[in-house]
Amino acid sequence: MQFLLAFIVVVPLIGAVAALLPAPPGLKGKDPDQAVLRHGVTVTGAILVAAIVLAAGFDHGHPSKMQATTDISWIPALDVRIHLGIDGISLPLLVLTALLTFLCALYSYFKMPEGPSPKAFVALLLVLESGTLATFAVLDLLLFFLAFEMVLIPMYFLIARWGGAKKQAAAWKFILYTLLGSVVMLLGLLLIGLKSGTFDMVALATDNGRGLTSSVQVIAVLAIGIGLAVKTPMWPLHSWLPDAHTAAPTVGSVLLAGVLLKMGTYGFVRILLPITPDGMHTFAPYLAAFAVVGIIYGSLACLALVRPGSKGDLKRLIAYSSVGHMGFVLLGIASMTPTGVNGALFANIAHGLITGLLFFLVGAVKDRYGTADLDTLSGATGAALYGRAPRLGGLLAFAAVASLGLPGLAGFWGEMLALFGSFDPADGLSRPAFLTFMSIAAFGTLLTAAYMLLVVRRVCMGEKREEPQLADVQTYEFAAWTPLVALTVLAGLWPAVLLGLTDPAVQKLLAGGKS
Repeated sequence: MQFLLAFIVVVPLIGAVAALLPAPPGLKGKDPDQAVLRHGVTVTGAILVAAIVLAAGFDHGHPSKMQATTDISWIPALDVRIHLGIDGISLPLLVLTALLTFLCALYSYFKMPEGPSPKAFVALLLVLESGTLATFAVLDLLLFFLAFEMVLIPMYFLIARWGGAKKQAAAWKFILYTLLGSVVMLLGLLLIGLKSGTFDMVALATDNGRGLTSSVQVIAVLAIGIGLAVKTPMWPLHSWLPDAHTAAPTVGSVLLAGVLLKMGTYGFVRILLPITPDGMHTFAPYLAAFAVVGIIYGSLACLALVRPGSKGDLKRLIAYSSVGHMGFVLLGIASMTPTGVNGALFANIAHGLITGLLFFLVGAVKDRYGTADLDTLSGATGAALYGRAPRLGGLLAFAAVASLGLPGLAGFWGEMLALFGSFDPADGLSRPAFLTFMSIAAFGTLLTAAYMLLVVRRVCMGEKREEPQLADVQTYEFAAWTPLVALTVLAGLWPAVLLGLTDPAVQKLLAGGKS
């Protein structure tokens, strides 16, 4: 288990270096480009298998215990250690990252985005995977920061080199926002480490803020919270996201929404809640307020984009929907209750599955129509996708109703538990304020349903026209999308699988390391 976790984090980096080297003669095949894409599928597939084996070997009877740990001194002068480990909070995110990266590599093998050499594309994809996996596996504050930053450069180049219209501006906006947020976050992490005398996240969580004064905690939460909020993204620090999603290639959008956004909310749960509880108590009402504004803002932006005549981009609409969905995650965290935090973690996984699927589907629609502009897609009466490509239309409708939180699918449980957490927040937080936040967020679910159903109406329905049939779902698309559909249904019908992992770990985290 210990070796397996280290293998999962390190092997993508080795695979990235190998992708840039000349292929051995026996592996080149007829097409060197396909050979390197096949290399990407092989490496990400091996990581996914290793993650599944790790999950199977995980002690599910004690999910609050750190398992598969590695603890090696790295920089003795600063007491920085190569400390890896997983518990019930990080394991689902680790498996989700491995799954989505593999599906993106598989999809790219058959549908490589237009751009430079596939060698660079595969190498960047693998570096991105390594950084994301490391973020969820490391247990040292400085290592967390390094892993957190490691994903920025590959995502910048994926957008800037393989993206669509206005890709350079979107890539620069992405990198500037996230780098500025990260600089502030580093100051907060250093403050905690220097004031407490250790950067070890497990020791700090067990101490539960007792070694830090309230003023230090407040400053640390403000600094670290800004960096995490940019990555989440929280309103009003979200404005880089729609541009990045609109310009990014399909697989870039899938990984950005499905994995990278989770790094921010994971930081709130793993670092701020257990290490700086007093500071979180101070800022929790403000975090909840920003969260519910994001829920309403994201929904209203989507309603504006889906309106006929607005020339709204479907990828941009899904990006704004992410602002709303991540608002529910932040609201659950702000409640500082086991119910709310479990809801936030569940909503994280659900959003990764559903929005990842949505971006795959929107990319497929754009490939077939040549545009993601809603007015162009739907024409006067609707795009009639049900009639022209029925399987694609059916999958898009499924992903849309999953995204709006239909009971029985994964999107429902996280949002419901986040609302329940707000109904009865942690001791010391204003219940009337959180009841107000809960009511506003609940209204946001109605707005979400409204814009998602309008998307289905405009893209999937419409009068039958004398137009050629579109290519329906291809075999490789089925292979890439079926796991996401199956897991969305499984998590919706059997939420105990995920909650059974996260709840004991959350209870221990909020209790200051005591099971």
